[in-house]
Amino acid sequence: MAAGYLDLLRTRHTARLLAGTLVGRLPNATAALGIVLLTRSEGGDFTLAGILSAVYGIATAVGQPLLGRAVDRYGQPRVMLPAALLSAAGMAVFAFSGPEPLPLACTAMLAAGLFTPPLEGGLRALWPSVLKRADRVHAAYALDAAAQEVMFALGPLLVTLLVAAFSETAALLWIAALGVAGALSVVTAPPSRVWRAEPRAADWLGPLRAPGLVSMIGSFFFVGVALGSIAVASVAYADVHGGGMVSSYLLSALSLGALLGGLVYGARHWPGIPERRLRLLMAGLALCYLPLALVPGVAAMTALAGLSGLFLAPSLACAFVVVDRHAPSGTVTEAFSWLVTAFGVGAAVGTAAAGPAAQYGGASAAFAVAGVGGLVALLVMVATGRFLAFPNPAGALEKDRIAAPEPGFTSTHQA
Repeated sequence: MAAGYLDLLRTRHTARLLAGTLVGRLPNATAALGIVLLTRSEGGDFTLAGILSAVYGIATAVGQPLLGRAVDRYGQPRVMLPAALLSAAGMAVFAFSGPEPLPLACTAMLAAGLFTPPLEGGLRALWPSVLKRADRVHAAYALDAAAQEVMFALGPLLVTLLVAAFSETAALLWIAALGVAGALSVVTAPPSRVWRAEPRAADWLGPLRAPGLVSMIGSFFFVGVALGSIAVASVAYADVHGGGMVSSYLLSALSLGALLGGLVYGARHWPGIPERRLRLLMAGLALCYLPLALVPGVAAMTALAGLSGLFLAPSLACAFVVVDRHAPSGTVTEAFSWLVTAFGVGAAVGTAAAGPAAQYGGASAAFAVAGVGGLVALLVMVATGRFLAFPNPAGALEKDRIAAPEPGFTSTHQA
């Protein structure tokens, strides 16, 4: 397995693009924590911090597909670098001004979120042209999904260390600067500079005219609901099982499970149709969320949290393949960005739903929100399966220009 991923990362430009995208997305991964810490340090309460975080989150959700469409039309460097600079400027204004005056803080958060560059969708649009072979692209999607878990685990730790070493203001500025540096690393790479989307039809719906993509967006909205609720439920569980570190154990176990699941999934070639495989992975994801509502002791609960993450990265990696297969010509970046938006909005809804559930029903009720979210995600995918049965024949992974797998990468990982 390790040899396969090392072979993948040795492919020209792969490591740079992956690392640059992860670093460039640090502001998005750490914004919620940074906003809360700065707001609290300036005397604001959690309600104010929540409002500012919500403005940032909603603006990001709106901006991703809009900027994704712009990338498909004008290329990555002309959109992503200016967007990264504007986003960093918004975060810098908030870092220096703080939560007051509120109109200025909200405007800064609006700009920081709205102009967050669609690096995630952009990277997935680049993989076919960089890696050439379908098996390598599938492995890169899995590695990408697994690496996200590392970023979301280490990002908050980085913010905490920067606050301890400097200040809340400095932490936000450093993270914003790293975001620009990551975007700059991506857009100056040759694959990003030369990449162009295929010609697209002149319509406003873009990728949303593909029923299969709408099905995916609806399903992964509820995956986001499940994942967003787990963060709140973990805190509620920790309150009655030994304090704040317990929630860290649970979330770290979930990330570790997702990391392992993603690496194992991407290390072998999987036969069959991706859409059918995705339904099986989503079934595993839903089933692994359900036992969390049992809320056993800390050791058993940590094991269940790890189990609940096991199918997350594989489901995301397979979803990326399916999105690429269904995206109409010339809309691939926007299509990926819509999936990111659905997932993010779902996570915000899950967080909001888990709060009252934890307040009135305890940690078990909050974890039940995750179980319901996983089940509904599966039901949406099953109910709309007929739409996923007809991918766009011009999907990037299915084009004749992608060669058949060569011996070496998958020869030791065949089913």
